[in-house]
Amino acid sequence: MIDRVRLHDGIQRTFDIIVALVMLTITAPLILVVTILVAWRLGRPVFFHQARPGLNGRIFTMVKFRTMRDVDPQRGLITDADRMTRLGRILRATSVDELPTFINILKGDMSLVGPRPLLVRYLGRYTPTQARRHEVRPGLTGLAQVRGRNSLSWEDKFDLDVWYVDHRTLPLNIRIMFETFMTVLRRDGIAAEGEVSMPEFTGTAERMRGVANA
Repeated sequence: MIDRVRLHDGIQRTFDIIVALVMLTITAPLILVVTILVAWRLGRPVFFHQARPGLNGRIFTMVKFRTMRDVDPQRGLITDADRMTRLGRILRATSVDELPTFINILKGDMSLVGPRPLLVRYLGRYTPTQARRHEVRPGLTGLAQVRGRNSLSWEDKFDLDVWYVDHRTLPLNIRIMFETFMTVLRRDGIAAEGEVSMPEFTGTAERMRGVANA
């Protein structure tokens, strides 16, 4: 089992590097155009940087295109919905905002496929089983993204993440990438109902009971 996992992870890392280099090369003109558009419509910085937990919970800085205006209470720009722009919605719906993340894949912070990297403050809110999602590199896409994306509950997404950790193979990854392409074309599950993306994850009932009884 361990040898199979190590072989898969080694092959996947090589695959990640090749695909990331190819994608950054062929999308370079698009990245340039989007950089200009974001600078024009939203100003600087063009890129959004945020700390996220990666393999074994190690913190790294994920980079994406900026899609929101800065918080400005005087202008009523407070919530994500207030701050989201038309350009930002297009970038998110087409996943073009994720193109700079290929840099994270090249660096080894992320993989093409794996559980999506979430917020650092969620680390203490996972159950022990949910925390197993950090046993692999986080992914640009993942099983949860092709099984409902942000329309799934947090618990359902984490169940899929952990299933992926235990069953990951190169053929499965290729299938997930193909299904991701189709999901983006159909624009499925971009946001949870009534949300820009997903509501805050505050922990599951199982975790909350453990905290209350501690």
